Formats: sequence, structure tokens, C-alpha cells
Amino acid sequence: MITASKKRKIVINPVTRVEGHGKVTIHLDEAGRIEQTRFHIVEFRGFERFVLGRLYWEVPVIIQRLCGICPISHLLCAAKAMDVIVGADKLTVTGEKMRRLMHYGQVFQSHVLHFFHLSSPDLLFGFNAPVAKRNIIGVIMEYPEIATKAVLMRKFGQEIIKATAGKKIHGNGAIPGGINKNLSIPERDEFLKKIDDMVEWSVEGLNLFKDIYRKDMEKLSSFGSFESNFVSIVRKDGAFDLYDGNLRAKDADGKIIFDQVKPNEYLDYIREGVRSWSYMKFPFILSLGQEKGWYRVGPLARINNCDYMDSPMAEKERREFMELGGGRPVHSTLAYHWSRLIEVLYSAEKMKELLNDPDLQGNDLVTTGKRRSEAVAFLEAPRGTLFHHYKIDDNDQVEMANLIVSTTSNNEPMNRAVKKVAEDYLAGQEITEGLLNHVEVAIRAYDPCWSCETLALGQMPLVVSLIDAEGREISKRIKG
Repeated sequence: MITASKKRKIVINPVTRVEGHGKVTIHLDEAGRIEQTRFHIVEFRGFERFVLGRLYWEVPVIIQRLCGICPISHLLCAAKAMDVIVGADKLTVTGEKMRRLMHYGQVFQSHVLHFFHLSSPDLLFGFNAPVAKRNIIGVIMEYPEIATKAVLMRKFGQEIIKATAGKKIHGNGAIPGGINKNLSIPERDEFLKKIDDMVEWSVEGLNLFKDIYRKDMEKLSSFGSFESNFVSIVRKDGAFDLYDGNLRAKDADGKIIFDQVKPNEYLDYIREGVRSWSYMKFPFILSLGQEKGWYRVGPLARINNCDYMDSPMAEKERREFMELGGGRPVHSTLAYHWSRLIEVLYSAEKMKELLNDPDLQGNDLVTTGKRRSEAVAFLEAPRGTLFHHYKIDDNDQVEMANLIVSTTSNNEPMNRAVKKVAEDYLAGQEITEGLLNHVEVAIRAYDPCWSCETLALGQMPLVVSLIDAEGREISKRIKG
């Protein structure tokens, strides 16, 4: 324990083992108490502007360049929006099932990458473990069987993507109105040889985390945790669904705020706020206002929000998970990993189901109907709910695009997680690398992907400040 004699500023830059570039600033007062914490996104991409003027059928393959980790999520969400544009109100059976297989492969490989490669070092070795050990190489050296299975699981998901989208990264399998290929018999048979291992290893990964969590339940359940609202899509019967559904929101007690909101109604329920210190927006539930209406998305929200899962093993695990909340939603930040691994199992079960479905070998791939000029689509990406909104002019060119991307919705929660951990672990302490890693552990639980999220709203001036040796601002110039 130390007694500070002056104000201090701590900067974590960059936040590690995440996708994209971000930093954290923590201000402490003279007594060493936390005065202010901020989680900054320091990159800007602006894909909402890049697609303006492009032809609508180009949008799915352009917009997925937002990200190399979850491009399939953007490809599919944009394709769903373009389905509306071309009047494809109902895809062919083969078209929808191929897209679902593509999506399950994406969720499977992305979740496996995040948990085993990026987050498991903290859980297996401890938050304060030496930084040289606390990484995927450390996992490979000490837990070779876990690491090997993780690599093979991710490989399986990526091969599913390649077989359905054409490429592992930035494929083009989903097109307006459907898909451009089916799944061949040789492809199917190759996947069927391995799918039972994928299901079995998914259960092993889930049990691994459950054992870690239960051994230190008191600390891990409260770590970086707070109560919040939750938003996700569900089917009309309230079932869990990653590919299609309408919007549902629950409050901290599990009471429904709104339900079955259709894509073209989202602006009546969700809005986006901005703050001067981040390129990432701050979405909120309109009826609650920006102060109280922020919410969480992603695996934790999806498991809390749905009424059931339509795969037997995942549903059994969901029921066990919900017991943690004692009749209320589960609010533990690190329970994101638990719910994420339930989704890994769900995806494996659904891939097995589809691989045994002869509809994937169908040849009726595309449908169209009456042309429209505006479309909105929802999709559950690995990190949470995607909103894609487009307007197309009479020349088939994009004239407006608005995206609310998963990590954007988790922006306020991640800021709150940073503050909670800083207050619980950093205030009044001699700051060590291990303690700073506690802050990063809380951020990693959300599996943020900041490359997708940097879609600024409003002005973006260039600000140049001249600072003297004492930290005083001598001069400032603003352009734009």
C-alpha cells in the first residue's frame, strides 16, 4: 500500500490480446483514489462512408473488409439487407441453410480463437502471472493437448467457411437473394469425419472454464461486474438464434423492455450517442435515455435473453448457467466466457445437424422479387448484435449506410468494467504490470473488435496541442 503525494495518470497503450487498437487512461487523485477512467478507441476507419456510391451488390463483399476476424458476420448481415433490396423475402431452403452453416462455422472459429488463444492464458496461469508466460505460447508449452485441440477446432470452423463462402477470409458465398454455391458431397463427407470430435472438444472446453470459475467463484463472479440491460435477437417463439430473429431487450431484473422489434423499426428503440474522447459511438435504448439506457450484447446477453436453445446439449448447459442468476439474468463479466463456450457447443451441434441435411446439396440457390430502396438487417455476430441499414438510389448505388456494430454496443459496459476493476484493484496500490493486466482481463471478456467499431458520427477535426515540459498546454490549433 502506498500514499500518493500528487495526482497520477496511468496509460495502458495498447490493450493487448484483442482485435484492433485501443488504450485506457486512469487518473488517480492525491490520495491514490480513482478519479477518472476512460477506454479510448484510437483508430478510425469509416466504412459507412466508403460504401457510398457503390453498387448495392458490391456491398456485402466491401463491408466485410471492416474486419479479418469476423468478416462472415458482416458479409451475411449486408447480404440479408440486400435480400430486402432485391425483394427476396424468403430465401430458398438451400440458400438459408448454407448461410446458417457458414455462420455457425464463423461463430465457432471466432469464439475458439478468443477463448483459447487470447483469454485462456489469464485463466490458466493467473492474472498476475509473468507476462512472458501469460500468452498462447505459454499455453502450448504447458497445456499442449488443450492448445492442439484449440488449433484444430479453429481450423475446422475456417474450413466450413471456405466451403460455404469460397475463402476462409473475405469470401463471397452470400449474394443478394441467396448464395452462389452448395455443399458438395466430398466436402460434406470430409466434415462429417471430424464433427463428433468438434462436439466432444466443445464440451471439454466448456468444462475447463466451469472448473476454473467455480474454484474461485467469489472473485471471478464479481470481477469487473455490474448490473445492466441486455439486447439480442430471438426467434418469434423466444428461442436462441444467431442468424435471424427480432430484437429483444431485458432489464437488470430480467423484465422485458421491448420484444420482437423488427429490423425496420430499430430507430424507434435504439439510438447512438457520441463523446469527444472516442471514435466509437455509445448506443442506448431510446425509452430509457442515454444515462440509463446503455446495454450489453454478445454471448452473455443472448443466453440471458432467450427462452431456450434448440440443440439438446447446449440447452442443458444454458439451464445450468442460468442457475447462477438465481432467477435473474447473470451479470458477471467473466461469465461472458461461460456463455461464449455454450455458443461454441451450440454451433458444433447445429453444424452436425446441417451436415447431415441433404438440402445442402440442393441446386435452387437464389431468389428475387420486387425491388426496394431501403433495407435494415439484424444478425448476431460472435461479439453481439449487428445492425446494417442501407438506402439505395435509382441508379443502384448506396446513398446512405449506418452500422451499429457489436462492440459499439458494449462500449459503455467496457468503460464501466474498466472503472470497476480500477476501483477494486488499483486504488491506493503500487501499480504493477499484473494489476494493469486485471483491467485488460475485464476488457477481453467482451472479445472486443475495435476495427469494426470505429464509425464516427459528426465532425472529426484535426486538433494539435503544444505541451511544455510541465504538461501545460501552450497553444492549440484546430482544423475542420
